[in-house]
Amino acid sequence: MVADDDTSTADDEAEGDATTAETDTPPTRYAGIVDPTGTDVVLHTDVATYPDLAAAAKADGFDQLVDLTAVDYLTYAAPRRLPAGVVAERFEVVTQLRNPDSGERIRIRVQVPADAPAVATLFDLWPGSENLEREVYDMFGIEFIDHPDMSRILMPDDWVGHPLRKDYAVGAIPVQFKAASNIR
Repeated sequence: MVADDDTSTADDEAEGDATTAETDTPPTRYAGIVDPTGTDVVLHTDVATYPDLAAAAKADGFDQLVDLTAVDYLTYAAPRRLPAGVVAERFEVVTQLRNPDSGERIRIRVQVPADAPAVATLFDLWPGSENLEREVYDMFGIEFIDHPDMSRILMPDDWVGHPLRKDYAVGAIPVQFKAASNIR
């Protein structure tokens, strides 16, 4: 009899957990939605709350900016794995931070709309973000608001377009070598 009662209680608790999971809001950290499906700590935010989330992480000991890059999902056909409440956009800025005291890493994923590809700079928090943000601007065309030098870093200044955008025309650019001749 005790076993039957324990089983029915476990079933009732399982049903209660399922109901609770459906109605609960997603977990948050620094006001960013935590992606509960992965093994890494991934925080999702939008353009408006990105600088506040980054500042809160910095205040909590995430002093090292490991990487900052972007992704263009224009031609990505597979379903995107985003937590409830996060609206998928064409671009995503991905920032990787590390807490040197604890060794913990967090990844911040910011959905950036195609019609206004701009986010706030992290230069004031991590000056080392300067060239990383310039590279994202140069390759993807995502502008970093209040960046001290928002100019191209890899492509010539007169280059038209942003080569890592999925809608960038693929063409043939002749390779030129110094002191090479065409005589065979």
